[in-house]
Amino acid sequence: MNFYSLNQEAPKVSFKDAVIKGIAPDRGLYFPEKITLLPASFFAGITQISNQEIAFNAIHQFVSDEIPNEKLKEILTNVLDFEFPLVEIEKNIATLELFHGPTMAFKDVGARFMANCLSYFSKNEENEVTVLVATSGDTGGAVANGFLGVKGVKVVILYPSGKVSDIQERQLTTLGQNITALKVDGTFDDCQTMVKTAFLDNELIQNMQLTSANSINVARWLPQLFYFLFAYKQLRIAAEEKKTPIQDIVFSVPSGNFGNICAGMVAQRLGMPVAHFIAATNANDTVPQFMKTGSYDPKPSRATISNAMDVGDPSNFIRIRHLFQDDFTKLGKQLSSFSYTDTETRKALLDIYKKSAYIADPHGAIGYLGLKTYQKNHPDVYGVFLETAHPVKFLDIVEETIGQKLDIPIQIQKVMDKEKISISIKSYHELKTYLLNR
Repeated sequence: MNFYSLNQEAPKVSFKDAVIKGIAPDRGLYFPEKITLLPASFFAGITQISNQEIAFNAIHQFVSDEIPNEKLKEILTNVLDFEFPLVEIEKNIATLELFHGPTMAFKDVGARFMANCLSYFSKNEENEVTVLVATSGDTGGAVANGFLGVKGVKVVILYPSGKVSDIQERQLTTLGQNITALKVDGTFDDCQTMVKTAFLDNELIQNMQLTSANSINVARWLPQLFYFLFAYKQLRIAAEEKKTPIQDIVFSVPSGNFGNICAGMVAQRLGMPVAHFIAATNANDTVPQFMKTGSYDPKPSRATISNAMDVGDPSNFIRIRHLFQDDFTKLGKQLSSFSYTDTETRKALLDIYKKSAYIADPHGAIGYLGLKTYQKNHPDVYGVFLETAHPVKFLDIVEETIGQKLDIPIQIQKVMDKEKISISIKSYHELKTYLLNR
């Protein structure tokens, strides 16, 4: 299968080239030229197969021209070596926990999948690849961990100074080896703009092989569709055990750069039954406003306690619009979007804890709020909100809000006593100078 640029002004490329290039020469995001429905028998029998088998069937059509079946199975075994439990917390509401991986964030799957693909593609190559990535919180740690020690790959992570949590910063600044962290005097949007600019800088392109590990990269973005299939499998199992029909399913996804929810919509295009999607955001409400007005007006990002979603111009929303041929009416039938303040987020954290003794993180709390808002007018749907990071990654906020101390998981303990090392920059010129001279 080939991938084309959504700007329609660049040649089609293979999956391998889309992964290595990251972004098309015309600044467009790559998109698969077709999405073929999986057979009905796959969904009918989904309760009987492993997560690795589910993932293989889902991703195969997009990568099979470049990755042999046995290698793909090996990659998926390496990537999916932890659980994705669905936890019911209220009647008709459950959370899908995506934080049981090595950095305790949902981005572990995409980062590890991309790292494995890039390692396979570069095994016989002499040229070193530089992975350039911007992070608003969890991407940096997941990418750093996924690519740590990968031969022939150097990783440069840009993150906004003072706008990620202490634990998130430790996860991307303490590993060393082939990982370098650049602390940017600015916002996540500034970091993301620098990364996109670098991909179109002819001097850089002539001197190095650059690729991105943000969700703009197809190998980071597409594997996120697995989560929705894993949730569907567990909901089917629960319905069979209760001997009841499965309810209409609604997913509420805490959304920043909109890669995760877009991947869920691809899972729907593969044939997965789902009634609706909710994009729940913090005060960075570009998409909620678009869904109200039909006018897309990006704005500078605002700092919140759910910092991984502090994105004013989400890159992947163009992929969502493309899925619906930029038809606002069609999109509105499948997607709702709501935004919430920090005050509302804190209240939700406390409400969830009091009602169910469940400890959410600020991003999951926003996903929960999105479900509650939607269910006011759709009370019979079964809602799943995504818990995208372990609450301990936002230790001070969560402990202060619920009045309880959290245990520190072993994955986090490993970085707590390590020295944070980063390089401070203020401009694209400084980034370019670093890349050319390192």
